[in-house]
Amino acid sequence: MSWTEERIETLRKMWEGGQTASQIAEALGGVSRNAVIGKAHRLGLQSRPSPVVPKDVEAKPAPAPEPVAAPPPPPP
Repeated sequence: MSWTEERIETLRKMWEGGQTASQIAEALGGVSRNAVIGKAHRLGLQSRPSPVVPKDVEAKPAPAPEPVAAPPPPPP
């Protein structure tokens, strides 16, 4: 498989359209996801944030406990 102008243009359009590297590789055929990522990098296409979200970011933090006032001292 070679990177023809037509395939590069398809890569550019799909990349800018927000398609994943796997989707682009499948549409192009004969190329791996990593090849798509490498070519996009060499073409200087805008990098995108990773779709993988760490588990600690997904989980909501537990609310802080309300402070409890100390009971008043017993009367004298």
